[in-house]
Amino acid sequence: MNVLIINAGSSSLKYQLMNPETGEVSAKGLCERIGIDGRLNHKVGEEKVVKDIPMPTHSEAIAATLEILQDAEVGVIKSVDEIDAVGHRVLHGGMEFFASCVINDDVIAAIKKCIPLGPLHNPANLMGIEACQAVMPKTPQVAVFDTAFHMTMPPKAYRYAIPTEYYENDSIRRYGFHGTSHKYVAKRTAELIGKKEFKMVNCHLGNGSSMAAIKDGKCQDTTMGLSPLAGVPMGTRSGDIDACVVQFICNKYGMSVDDCLNMLNKKSGVLALSGVSSDFRDLEDGAKKGDENCALARDKFCYEVAKYVGAYAAALNGIDVLTFTAGVGENDTAVRAAVCEYLSFMGVKIDPELNSKRGKEMKISTPDSTVEVWVVPTNEELMIAQDTAELVK
Repeated sequence: MNVLIINAGSSSLKYQLMNPETGEVSAKGLCERIGIDGRLNHKVGEEKVVKDIPMPTHSEAIAATLEILQDAEVGVIKSVDEIDAVGHRVLHGGMEFFASCVINDDVIAAIKKCIPLGPLHNPANLMGIEACQAVMPKTPQVAVFDTAFHMTMPPKAYRYAIPTEYYENDSIRRYGFHGTSHKYVAKRTAELIGKKEFKMVNCHLGNGSSMAAIKDGKCQDTTMGLSPLAGVPMGTRSGDIDACVVQFICNKYGMSVDDCLNMLNKKSGVLALSGVSSDFRDLEDGAKKGDENCALARDKFCYEVAKYVGAYAAALNGIDVLTFTAGVGENDTAVRAAVCEYLSFMGVKIDPELNSKRGKEMKISTPDSTVEVWVVPTNEELMIAQDTAELVK
């Protein structure tokens, strides 16, 4: 079975053609500068192709994607009919969607209803869906929501302590994101440890970071909230912050709320603390050279991650497994070590030699550790492909 995975942004479109049963990716690429001039980056194995193609809208991007997938030299299919289904990543499902679903007119209407909750991403996701429908009208389309995995949270976790009218009238609550990644890691961890019933905290750490408390494969709490701004500090996002900071800055500097939130989303986090970069590799290099601000940025990040692990251990009444995933979680050995050092009071112990490896699926805790610690590389695309295949079948 061939599933085409689409992740549409406002001016870009990522794609992969994948076999959901084996996880084999036959081709992948990126359409960028949509609405400007258009560029297609296509990769099959180690072969890369870059083409400048006019892409006024996402429809042209989809058409260019399908054309290069059928190209005589760098294509992997002979006909669009070989694509059995399309899986679309959709950021915000609001309170409308608790799981992935086959797209129809009602689903499109419900995604549009969620635009106020995901004003930057949902319109772009819809453009990707509508472009595929126009070019591939007979191919089943599936929506996979970033928020769906977290919809098993109980009210005590997802409700904000604000007047009920805002929840009832405006659906303001904690939603959480990176749900497809958390779902994949939870499922894969169950396979690795050979259990279905266990308590875990998953740390999806990267330029965007979120953590989830998971019991028996179901989310109980997560760090991101109404938007992806909440939780631990990230590459350019502030993470949790006193709401009065927004009021103070807006009043003193004559900023609008939108301008202030733009600053908190794009100019804060470890970028702001370090004054150097949002890339954790740059911060590591800076810290090794004695840059105190780079060291502070990394220390603050590890401290906040460890705090949440401790909080979620309390929420779950103990944890059996701690997992690290995503770019930083999979590759930054010093971050993993620092987080686990904070958790030594819980009996968490990791093997320095095992932890020295990067980007590999592995158990890094010692035999006498009270909590198993794993590195589980995430695969959101495979999760999207599997959800899509299951629904289409």
